[in-house]
Amino acid sequence: MILELAKDIDPKQLGALADKLEWMGFNYSIHKTDERTDIAIISGSDSKVDINQFKNLPYVENVSSFKQSFKLAGKELREKSKTFQIEDVTFGQGHFSVMAGPCSIEGEEQIFNIAEAVSSAGAKILRGGAFKPRSSPYSFQGLGKEGLKLMQKAAAQYKLLTVSEIMDAEDLPLIEEYVDILQVGARNMQNFSLLKKLGKTSKPILLKRGLSATYQEFLMSAEYILSGGNERVILCERGIRTFEPYTRNTLDIAAIPILKSLSHLPVIADPSHGTGIRSLVAPMSKAAIAAGADGLMIEVHPEPDKALSDAAQTISLEDFSKIMGSILPVNKQLVSV
Repeated sequence: MILELAKDIDPKQLGALADKLEWMGFNYSIHKTDERTDIAIISGSDSKVDINQFKNLPYVENVSSFKQSFKLAGKELREKSKTFQIEDVTFGQGHFSVMAGPCSIEGEEQIFNIAEAVSSAGAKILRGGAFKPRSSPYSFQGLGKEGLKLMQKAAAQYKLLTVSEIMDAEDLPLIEEYVDILQVGARNMQNFSLLKKLGKTSKPILLKRGLSATYQEFLMSAEYILSGGNERVILCERGIRTFEPYTRNTLDIAAIPILKSLSHLPVIADPSHGTGIRSLVAPMSKAAIAAGADGLMIEVHPEPDKALSDAAQTISLEDFSKIMGSILPVNKQLVSV
């Protein structure tokens, strides 16, 4: 249910109403904009809740049911796209940012060279894998804590934010210490116990779409995080598995405008995983921007063919600089239209 409150409700009255709902046994979420204050009742299905028990509550002017199952990720509570800041980087509502770095952090020289190059090219966020989920148990699994420390050090030197994948809820205290944005990989999109834990962290979450997830399944995974109280969620279209074997995945460009029509959350694209072919990263980056993406995540390496993971889709530092030179004007032109 959505409880639309009186416009002149003050903090003390809002607190009293929240206490009443808690006493009644409901989980809720308070949402404020310049125009209105709403309370979302997020306990179970609206069809099983009696709407009449809310109509006579003090300061409640209107009660309506959610039309979508993704209550907090949808636009019924927040029509405008959500924006939030991490230091000097803004996400959502026309703001564009690029995350770039290696699939796996391999050593100090590598990550420092990459940090310098991506910063010079205009990226604001350094990505790097420290704990790597690999299809083969014999493949390189990442440097763990040492990798996180190296990435944090490199990012600080070049004034970059950091993003890295979390695979296990037990690693949350460690990764929170070193990383600005926590990434949930495609394989963990429906790891609900992990998502619940991430709903309680103060760190923003980058949520990647699962290999075969529908749009609703994707948004319901975001709902797990949002319902825990963490409203800073970024959606990432990273390609889905289809019948086409030529590319590693099929980057679903249509997902970008569709997700933005369904949800207020920022949406970015990962053309590296989305195709698995480095020559396709540039054109798919432009396509994602044209479709309305709020940002990109791109894998780069000083020597792509020698990368310890995802070499085929990783581009060189030089090519990354060229891509940035070509996509930033495109984005600027589209935003000004």
